[in-house]
Amino acid sequence: MRQTIACANQKGGVGKTTTVVNLATYLALGGDRVVVVDLDPQGNATSGFGLDRTLVERSVYEAMIGSAPLAELFVNTPVSGVRLVPSAISLAGAEVELAPVEQRERRLGRLVSELDDDYDYLIVDCPPSLGLLTINALTAADSVLIPIQCEYYALEGLTQLIATIHLVRDHLNPPLEVKGVVLTMFDARTNLSADVAAEVRRHLGGAVFDTVVPRSVRLSEAPSYGLPIALYRPDSRGAEAYRALADELRARDSRDGGLSGGLDSSGGSRLGQPITIPAGRATVEDAAVAVPA
Repeated sequence: MRQTIACANQKGGVGKTTTVVNLATYLALGGDRVVVVDLDPQGNATSGFGLDRTLVERSVYEAMIGSAPLAELFVNTPVSGVRLVPSAISLAGAEVELAPVEQRERRLGRLVSELDDDYDYLIVDCPPSLGLLTINALTAADSVLIPIQCEYYALEGLTQLIATIHLVRDHLNPPLEVKGVVLTMFDARTNLSADVAAEVRRHLGGAVFDTVVPRSVRLSEAPSYGLPIALYRPDSRGAEAYRALADELRARDSRDGGLSGGLDSSGGSRLGQPITIPAGRATVEDAAVAVPA
């Protein structure tokens, strides 16, 4: 059964695109058919798969404004099993162009619903904002994947993101679930990374993936070569982390396959209540979060 996952966090630089590119790659290497939709005008997922954004003739922009169906925009990537709907700088104006359009929050959802069932995962790389493009992704998605950087400021925007997810669930997409929270850029040399990881796990419980993505030079280098980490440095720590994340995601979905066997992991959960973070504090202390088993 196919599913659509929005990878979202309004804070930039948390490893969102890195997670989309490399998770999609390892899911495909494990036998799944994956479509990546680059909904970020910066187009980093597009360049992460080796496409020159300046040479893209048609992008997701054409689909969003109604000029082309999504399936006509698929392009192949260096990874067998991963197809990409690229982004272009023209997407930056889409929010303004769509402002007067009726049902503008559901544009992407309608496009996705028109696709054939010839994929297992459709992963949307959202822009670092909570604007109309991200709302479109959340409305179209079955679930949302949240990367959180293991640093001080990363927690400050979590309340707003969870509140937005609740608004979308209440008014646009009631079945929307939180697929999970991925801890990224973990630096084992610092107490801060360990403290942030512990804080998130303490309050979000089973919603947090066991796999932690380390801070890695190889992960940072891979996009400059237009390659996912699996094709650039498959023996690196970052590659091992995303391989494990793909296996854990597949295990949560109770899917067969995987690159290193199934993991004993609980299913994706809904966050029952929004996190409440006192103003001026980058902590989830006293947060009210209910994650059903």
